[in-house]
Amino acid sequence: MYSFSSCWNSYRHTDGRAMLREIRDLGFEYAELSHGIRISLLPGILEAVEAGEIKISSLHNFCPLPIGVNQPAPNLFQFSSIDPRERESAYKHTLRTIETAARVKAPIVVMHMGSIEMRDYTDRLLDMVEKGENNSPKYDKLCSELMEKREERKEKFVENTAAMLERLIEPAEKAGVKLAIENREALEEIPFESDLSLFFKRFPSPNVVYWHDCGHAQIKENLGFVHHRLLLESMSKRLAGFHVHDVKFPRRDHCVPGAGTIDYVALKPLVKPEHIKVFELSPSGKLDEVQAGIAHLKSIWGEE
Repeated sequence: MYSFSSCWNSYRHTDGRAMLREIRDLGFEYAELSHGIRISLLPGILEAVEAGEIKISSLHNFCPLPIGVNQPAPNLFQFSSIDPRERESAYKHTLRTIETAARVKAPIVVMHMGSIEMRDYTDRLLDMVEKGENNSPKYDKLCSELMEKREERKEKFVENTAAMLERLIEPAEKAGVKLAIENREALEEIPFESDLSLFFKRFPSPNVVYWHDCGHAQIKENLGFVHHRLLLESMSKRLAGFHVHDVKFPRRDHCVPGAGTIDYVALKPLVKPEHIKVFELSPSGKLDEVQAGIAHLKSIWGEE
């Protein structure tokens, strides 16, 4: 199943129905409601779904946006926070996303799981990759420092995230909605790829699934922290869907497929018709570029 994220066009619309019609006119039967959906767009979205104009494949937490927030803010409240008030806000708005998903008959909510409060190594390392300094002793030293600091600090943040997920499983199951844990591009974000299998083993519920963001995995491959295809293969048993976008080396993501360096041919054997494949493209993408990117990806992965 292919779907198309409203992150491409939600900012241009004041009517949710018109927003979804634009996605439908691209040839999509399904749309993902992104983390940029303002509450004012909801009435039109509900009208479009109830009229059978389009189906909703998934929602990206937080959706709709909290009142007073008018731009994408998926990390506004973090499950991992040491501040209990922030964790409660994250819980409340995730419940709201789950309720909205049930309302629009979407089977999945895609979630960011939080981060460790520590120095930002990701941007510094990407700057070095951009300058061709990733084979230097300085780069290796910084990577080692990152992993050491991450291990030292991670326990309380990972435990906060796990406790939050435990609280969310039951309401999600009751709503008939799966919770999808997305891999992230920042090295400070949870869960780390080295811990993914153990993290999922802790949550055997079939309502907890893996969501593979192609762009994020590619950025981490560019940093030297993962092998993109092997990461996807290792999570294939829990895999529910994809965010599809390309990466111009080393970090410019949400480009149309074919405009960057992702090897979609290598990933193809792990892509199944039952997986939800969501095009998550930059709002700056022009219509003809978007259409070409969709066609490019489908020429490799097939039409289903």
